[in-house]
Amino acid sequence: MSIQPKGEDLRKAVKWISEKRKHEHVKDLKQLVDDASLKFNLSPKDAEFLSRFVTEN
Repeated sequence: MSIQPKGEDLRKAVKWISEKRKHEHVKDLKQLVDDASLKFNLSPKDAEFLSRFVTEN
């Protein structure tokens, strides 16, 4: 288990989603956010932010 600075997982999740959207035609953004939340072990608060960020951009 590594210790990462606060918010590092969220930054990685944003980057991961950006890459997925760039290389794949993603229809279900909610599923993509859910996958990122699990993959990067995001808190509910971070997952909510990620969801808003993805739908607004």
